[in-house]
Amino acid sequence: MFGLFKRWSQQSLARQFLLAGGVVSVSAALVVGAFVTTLIEAAVTRNSAATTAMYVDSIIAPLLPDLQSAEVLDDITSRTLDETFGQGALGNRVLSFRLWRGDGTVLYATDRGMVGKQFPPSEKLQRAFSGTMLAQFERSDDEVGGSPVGTPLLEIYNPILQPWSGEVVAVSEFYEVAQGFERSLSEARLLSWLAVAAAVALFFLSLSAIVMRGSRMIEDQKVALTQQVAELSHLLQQNRALHARAQRASQRATALNESYLRRLGADLHDGPAQLVAYAALRIDSKLLVAEDTPRRLRQDELSAIKARLHEAMEEIRSICRGLILPDIENAALHDVITRAVQAHSQRTNTPVTLHLSETSAELSPSAKICVYRFVQEALNNGFRHAGGIGQKVRQTVDGDHIVVEVEDEGPGFDPERARPGGLGLAGLRERIESLGGHFSVKSSDKGTTVRMMVAAGGVEQAQ
Repeated sequence: MFGLFKRWSQQSLARQFLLAGGVVSVSAALVVGAFVTTLIEAAVTRNSAATTAMYVDSIIAPLLPDLQSAEVLDDITSRTLDETFGQGALGNRVLSFRLWRGDGTVLYATDRGMVGKQFPPSEKLQRAFSGTMLAQFERSDDEVGGSPVGTPLLEIYNPILQPWSGEVVAVSEFYEVAQGFERSLSEARLLSWLAVAAAVALFFLSLSAIVMRGSRMIEDQKVALTQQVAELSHLLQQNRALHARAQRASQRATALNESYLRRLGADLHDGPAQLVAYAALRIDSKLLVAEDTPRRLRQDELSAIKARLHEAMEEIRSICRGLILPDIENAALHDVITRAVQAHSQRTNTPVTLHLSETSAELSPSAKICVYRFVQEALNNGFRHAGGIGQKVRQTVDGDHIVVEVEDEGPGFDPERARPGGLGLAGLRERIESLGGHFSVKSSDKGTTVRMMVAAGGVEQAQ
């Protein structure tokens, strides 16, 4: 039972309506058809019987005496009735005829053996004496008036009224051959069933069309709602991924910032600080302190101190140039990449081959800074670890993405074994992925390629 209910609940609303509505419609059609057919059959039978009864009454009524005062029919009346029902129109239509008195006595009958006999009044006879005409269609179970068994008959009980008082003085019971009536009744039944079936079918089809339309609308809304839920779920997953990425980027940014400050301090300590310390020590040398030091030696010592101080200033300027970005917010992408390449070439005195796409793309300021730092750091890494051999910068467009690649022809390295605390690759990866871009490194004994890809708008959806 539960399995049947489960299978039923899994059906669509339209199918459920078609199944349940079909059963209900067929049941309703049977009930209504039977009821309407019964009413029509009764009406047709009553109308046909009323016509026949009126015809018979119009013929025999003038022949009958005053039945309120006469208790039997005289011989003349009986013979006249015999002739009437033995020939002519009534003889062909009426198989059996009886005339009843109110006490159940048969005043006249086409079967002469029934005349004068008295029977308890039947229900039909009682109703007829109350003034109601009764009619019933049936097939004879035995021979009636010499007709074969199964002949279609119309049994009629017709009250006979006294003309001046309107009282029922007798009841005529007769059986009419109903061959034509049977055909009419069959046609009426067929037409009534067809009318009921057509009405129920039209009603069911109309409701089915409405339900099917509503079911399709519900299914469409269900599909749309499912798609919206899926899209919202996808957006929620993207938001979670972006939130997690932002948290990781924030944590890594803090760690990288500390590492970057340590490297900056190390660069200042190992470079300019050492040169300044060297100059400070030379200032206190005996050659400068002693008054008898020859002028030439004193000048040589001062020149050496000035050279070290000048070298320290150059290193400080170089460090500052690496920290300070040029004005790239209003610059095009090609100009940003060109400035990064030119700054590296001027600082290191090494050539860099540059290939730019024919078309440039609009990028946000953060994306431009990302591209500039990527080119700058990738070239610095190639210069530091590969000696700047065969360095190339290539910028292309892949659909709605900007692709920048920095190559060299150095000995290469294993990216999986790179120092975890290194600033170059880690810093580039975090910077690019914070914009929703993609970062990759390929290295072999023939060289290294560092590649970045970012959406043209500067920010890409989380994958």
